[in-house]
Amino acid sequence: MIKRELTYFCTAIMFFTRIPIPFHLPYNNEIMNKSQKYFPLVGLVVGLLAALAYYISQLVFPNDISIILSVCLTVLLTGAFHEDGFTDSCDAFGGGYGKENIMTIMKDSRIGAYGVIGILLLLILKIVTLVHLSHLSLSLVIFAIICGHTTSRFHAGMTIYTHQYVQDIDKSKSKPLASKKLPWNNILLSLIITLLPYLLYQNWLLLLAFPISYLGKIYLSYYFKKHIGGYTGDCLGAIQQICEVIFYLSILGLCKYM
Repeated sequence: MIKRELTYFCTAIMFFTRIPIPFHLPYNNEIMNKSQKYFPLVGLVVGLLAALAYYISQLVFPNDISIILSVCLTVLLTGAFHEDGFTDSCDAFGGGYGKENIMTIMKDSRIGAYGVIGILLLLILKIVTLVHLSHLSLSLVIFAIICGHTTSRFHAGMTIYTHQYVQDIDKSKSKPLASKKLPWNNILLSLIITLLPYLLYQNWLLLLAFPISYLGKIYLSYYFKKHIGGYTGDCLGAIQQICEVIFYLSILGLCKYM
């Protein structure tokens, strides 16, 4: 059982990051499908490495430079996987009209004006928000980074459970993820993994930011369903990125007014 679960986790790492796996993994659609319960654990790994990068960097560099280096590391670790989905979504929903046109633009590998503007604004907002959090407390920004990565991936994973996949499933890399919805016990496992860093830090600001960011997931899922009838792999990337930023903004806003 342990070996099987390790295979699921390593498959998730292999699919969603550039982190090398030092041993051969068996692969089939069922393994890929069941690996989705470990999305938050992938986020935990990425978040821990990003937080470590920030902590080490801030010993040498100013806070703003350290935050930029931390964000750069997350992009390198994931190969800009989620950022690419966000960019494609900006192009598709920004310049598309009707489901067919939106889906066609989303499949286009070229990046347009909406995508460029969207990803620049997203990264600026993410970096500036984290810089402000870093001025408030070292421990707060470290756990915000960790929880932001786990929480946003949980939200993206929940979209798979709550909504319908609408892309041409036979030609999509996300086909195994959408082929079968996981049972509730796997959703519960994902939630437990997501909440682990919250339990370690025990800060009510982070706990309040969780449901606020989930509201972002609910709205985005509704928006995608309204326009294309469900979600695609790029939509999941957009949900992850936007919910991560909403999470950071929520903490900053709560710090200011409470």
